[in-house]
Order: sequence, then structure tokens, then C-alpha cells
Amino acid sequence: MSEDGFHVHGPHDHELEHGSHGESKGIAGQLAVITAVLATVGAMFSYMGGATQAEAGLFKNDAAIKKTEAANQWNYYQAKSNKQNLAELAVMLVTEDKKAKYLQEVERYKSEKAEIMLGAQKLEAESKAFDEKSAEQMHQHHRWAQATTALQVSIALAAIALLTKKGWMAAATLAMGGIGIAVGITAWLHL
Repeated sequence: MSEDGFHVHGPHDHELEHGSHGESKGIAGQLAVITAVLATVGAMFSYMGGATQAEAGLFKNDAAIKKTEAANQWNYYQAKSNKQNLAELAVMLVTEDKKAKYLQEVERYKSEKAEIMLGAQKLEAESKAFDEKSAEQMHQHHRWAQATTALQVSIALAAIALLTKKGWMAAATLAMGGIGIAVGITAWLHL
């Protein structure tokens, strides 16, 4: 403003003054908003992808622990079988008055082996369940990664659309973004 209250707007000042009311003009403004939304959704999808991958790793680790515990139980079972075999051999080799003692040992080992076998089978089942949970999480992780990748491609297409000012590129941006969001929904629904 000049000293006598007279103010002259230049073309740049006029554009700034009227453009500052939050009005985005043309395809550039629309693509800027779309890109911001896609980037935000993509960041959330990326986080979920990382979280499901970490969960898959934890489940796989738990499966390995249970598998090791089951192997230990089967080794214990085998040791009891060896002792049972020795007791059965002793029944055949000892005198009649000592056979009852070894027959009791044979029965004790049979009973102990049955308990050990149940424990080993339970641990194997737990290991299998953890493996299945890990596989489910990895499947979901892949869905999140696919969704994130589609959104990243969509953002790249938006940049190309801005540079080339091609309407069909803007449409491709929306299509790819839609695909990314659809795949993200399938990940969210565990499909």
C-alpha cells in the first residue's frame, strides 16, 4: 500500500491473494491431494506389512522351540525304550526269584513311555500350530507389501502425470491407487 492509501495489485500478488484461500486449481492440485492421501495410506500399509512380518518370525521361532522340545521328548522316549529292552532281556536271563522285579520295571517303563509319547505328540502339535500361524502372517505380510507397492507405483504415476499433464496418466494414478487400496483391504480382512 502506498502512503496515500492507494494500492496496486500486480498479477502475482492477485494470484497469491486469491490462491491462498485453499483453492487448488486444475489437475495439479487434485494430484497433490491424491498423492498425499496415497502416501499416508501407503505408510499405514507399510507399517502393517512390517508388523505381520515380525509376527510371522516370532511364530516361526516358537515353532522351532516346540519342535526342539518334542525332539527332546522323543529322545527321552527312546532312552526309556532302551531301559525297557534291557529289563525284558533281564527277565529272560535272571533266575525265577528275580524275574518279578524286572517284570515290574518293564511295566513301569511302558507306562512312562506312554506319558512321554503323549507329551511329545502335544509338543509336535503345538509346533505345527505355530508354523501355520507363521504361514498365515507371511501371507498377510505379502498382501500388505503388494498393497504398499501398488500405492508407490500410483504415487510415481502421479508425478509423471504432473510432469506430462496427461489426463490418462492421472486416471492411471487413480486406477493403481484403487488397486493398492483394494489389496490393502484384502490384507485387513485376512484374505
